[in-house]
Amino acid sequence: MNFFTAIVALVVGVAAGIGAGFLLSKSFGIKNIENAKAQARAILREAAMAAEQGKREKLTEAKEEIFKLRQEVEREGKERRSELQRAERRLEQKEENLDKKLDRVAHREEELKAKQEELENRMLELDEIKKKQLERLEEIARMTSEEARELLLRQTEEDAQHFLGLRIKELEEKTKREADRKAREIIVTAVQRCAVEHTSESAVSVVHLPSDEMKGRIIGREGRNIRTFETLAGVDLIVDDTPEAVTLSSFDPVRREIARLSLERLVTDGRIHPARIEELIEKATKDVENQIMEAGESALLETGVKNMHPELVRTLGQLKFRFSYGQNALQHSLEVAYVSGMIAAELGIDEEIARRAGLLHDLGKAVDHQVEGPHALIGADLARRFNESPEVVSAIASHHEDQEAKSIYDVIVASADAVSASRPGARRESLDAYVKRLEKLEELAKTFNGVSKAYAIQAGREIRVVVTPNITDDAIVHKIAYDIARKIEEEMKYPGQIKVTATKETRATEYAK
Repeated sequence: MNFFTAIVALVVGVAAGIGAGFLLSKSFGIKNIENAKAQARAILREAAMAAEQGKREKLTEAKEEIFKLRQEVEREGKERRSELQRAERRLEQKEENLDKKLDRVAHREEELKAKQEELENRMLELDEIKKKQLERLEEIARMTSEEARELLLRQTEEDAQHFLGLRIKELEEKTKREADRKAREIIVTAVQRCAVEHTSESAVSVVHLPSDEMKGRIIGREGRNIRTFETLAGVDLIVDDTPEAVTLSSFDPVRREIARLSLERLVTDGRIHPARIEELIEKATKDVENQIMEAGESALLETGVKNMHPELVRTLGQLKFRFSYGQNALQHSLEVAYVSGMIAAELGIDEEIARRAGLLHDLGKAVDHQVEGPHALIGADLARRFNESPEVVSAIASHHEDQEAKSIYDVIVASADAVSASRPGARRESLDAYVKRLEKLEELAKTFNGVSKAYAIQAGREIRVVVTPNITDDAIVHKIAYDIARKIEEEMKYPGQIKVTATKETRATEYAK
């Protein structure tokens, strides 16, 4: 690169010299041309010498550069050859190691093959031995292996079934005990929380009179007043020898209530004639209808039941004037609704459905004097007609087992109905019958040999029997409890079930002196 630069500089110098000479010739004239030429030749010589010198220097530098490059290439070649030699040596070592490993693997394969052949031979020997032993066992047992297998499976199955039966029986007894205990807890809790109290009322409507003279005015001339009253009210008015009282008789409790209210107002008013009778009966009819609706709506408010058809509310209100064994049907329905809701709460299911079903369970009693059939089925048909839910309809229909129970609500309502109807004081005859039932339970238990004492508890739902201590066999205690339970079933009538518990009395007496 520097060499070419020097040549270019030389050419430029020559051109400059020529140019200078030309200028000098112009300036100094022809006289100085020779001098200029001489100077130009001198400059050319110097430039040629300088160019030659530069050429030699560049050639020298180029040779030195080539020498250095040659040395570097030779050094790199040596290093490459050395590296290749090392790589070759490593490859040779790896090949040697690989050959050794292949030799060892081949040797190992030969050993494994030999061991495999040995194992196969031993397996054949074992199969032969097993076959001989099986033949020997079949000869000793006098049965084939298939027969032995079937026998073993049959025995195992029988043992398993026996064990399974025992386990199932144990689980059933445990489940029954737990279920009975839990059911008692739920029923007792519900009954304890239910604070409904009502006295029994008479199912006969009696109207008291200020004097016996009023009886003649009620009958009227030739009996026209009493005939008009009976025709309009739809009841039988009984005027007998009872002092200062008359009796109203009718299968329809609402009509009987209308007649009672009308007759009381007639007696108070004193104007007893057919026109007045008709007027007061119409007024009493409206008043009783209002009472019916108010009673139905009040029952819904008390139980928290919502969205009921007005006709069902009216039918429910009619239960206010309906009595069963002296127990008011509407109050009984309210109590069943409360107890059903509490039992549902204890079980963790829908309380509203249970209360609704409990409130409507005796709906059929309001119209059972008009429709043929059990009141449970009549009430269920009414509830179904007015779009009550299937759970409520089923609970109404099955609470007296007229229909098979299908859901938990059916059982809850039936249980609550039994609790409300059978608790002491619920019905007119309950007090005397309750005491007599307890006394009969105790007397019946004491008739058995070995029973020293008997106590009826839990409202007659359980009887505790104390067995004399001279009985040493515990099995006899169980037998006494069993016999007492069977005799109660044969000789007594009672709601639900009665638990018989027999215990053996043991006493120890000491004196401190």
